[in-house]
Amino acid sequence: MLVKAFGSACCGIDALTVTIETDVSVGINFFLVGLPDNAVRESQQRISTAFESMGLRMPGRRVVINMAPADLRKEGSAYDLPIALSILAASEQIRAPELSTFVCMGELALDGRLRPVSGALSIALHAKSEGFKGCIFPLESAQEAAAVEGIQIYGATHLSQVISLLEGEKALEPLKAPEWASDDNAWKRGLDFADVKGQEHAKRALEIAAAGGHNVLMIGPPGSGKSFMAKCLPSILPPLTKEEAMETTRIYSVSGRYSSESGRPEERGLLCNRPFRSPHHSASIVSLAGGGPQAMPGEISLAHHGVLYLDEIPEFSRQTLEVLRQPLEDRIITLARMRYRISYPANFMLVASMNPCPCGYYGSNIKNCTCSQTAVQRYTGRISGPLFDRIDLHVSVEALSPEELINITPATPSSEIRKRVVAARKIASARFPKDLSTFANAQMSRKHVQQYCAIDVESASYIKQCIHALGLSARAYDRILKVARTIADLEGVQTIRAEHLAEAVQYRVM
Repeated sequence: MLVKAFGSACCGIDALTVTIETDVSVGINFFLVGLPDNAVRESQQRISTAFESMGLRMPGRRVVINMAPADLRKEGSAYDLPIALSILAASEQIRAPELSTFVCMGELALDGRLRPVSGALSIALHAKSEGFKGCIFPLESAQEAAAVEGIQIYGATHLSQVISLLEGEKALEPLKAPEWASDDNAWKRGLDFADVKGQEHAKRALEIAAAGGHNVLMIGPPGSGKSFMAKCLPSILPPLTKEEAMETTRIYSVSGRYSSESGRPEERGLLCNRPFRSPHHSASIVSLAGGGPQAMPGEISLAHHGVLYLDEIPEFSRQTLEVLRQPLEDRIITLARMRYRISYPANFMLVASMNPCPCGYYGSNIKNCTCSQTAVQRYTGRISGPLFDRIDLHVSVEALSPEELINITPATPSSEIRKRVVAARKIASARFPKDLSTFANAQMSRKHVQQYCAIDVESASYIKQCIHALGLSARAYDRILKVARTIADLEGVQTIRAEHLAEAVQYRVM
């Protein structure tokens, strides 16, 4: 008897339908074809043992299982569930007339329990677009998939529950799509700008960066607070929108990283907080950009709609840093290898910090620099000009004076800064009601810049002088206009004035 069940394979953050064709006929043998990897081939032992623990049996006949499309390599243990169900239906041990209307994915334990799988959110979105009635996942994975509306999502803990559901019994109820609400209190659990003494210029730059989603580089001596301020940045970022949360959660889902802070299965769902990724400077190109045998996303994509913080950026290898150039411009990274070509979203804020020289005290007013001019140039030269050009805000962070260090007056807390950032983001997002790919000023296209960043005659004369004096590129000019637009939004004004441009330009003089 020939039976079809349906699973799914993830290619990047998108999913493809995999048809499990199972035929049980006269003979004695077991064939699993369709480019399965070792984990899929080993499903026979897991499935047969699970059957025995439940009082079922593996057919003592000729079993042929084809996983179509046959030219797509099938990887992982998540195909255990659809294969097991198709074997039971083909051997007439269960009656499952609606098996072909569901996409089923899950790893089987030897006692029949279901273990979580990766990519449930992407699979559910694809199943909805393909017209399937519903999806059946392990309960832990079904929590994130439940955010997809318009399709039934079932979460099961055991194979017996899935069988009862397919046989028409009301063993399970579809999960309800949770009401979307970002975690507005997440910023309270992190570091606070109220603990940052002095550094008003740097905090102003980080406020502008958060309001517009701009990239920022902080340069200063050791101990001036660069890393601490970068780690305070999540406390002033605006909350995720549902569209942003869906995109980010899909990346974490396919990478096998779940979004729950507590790790409890019943709380897994959409990502509620903007990611903050801070890889060590020994990170490889693959760990940063993504790739490997299974084309997993790297830190660039895991920071999607969040922050990628590179502490001591010159200590990263030059080849690793050059990987950032294309994603910073296109907001997407394409991994092209011999076996695959996959694109991942990479719309992140780059926040970096560095010392001005190897000893860290070049230009400092508290300690003399011991580096030669050649050493200073070699050190800063580890960051290429094109990468510098893609960073919107270059901020000089000076060492604190003794008076600032002993000052006990509290600084402006993150809560007040965050209110201004959120208000500016609302102004910016109102400009792009039909463009779901644009959430902040830093993401504006050239067309948007021409439309929303118009300047008057006085401002045009000023920026013309700056271009000649500083040798600004066309990219730098566009980024200055975007930063000026954000500064104007923070003030709540519609037009970009000369003082907004002047502040934006000062962040490019380095």
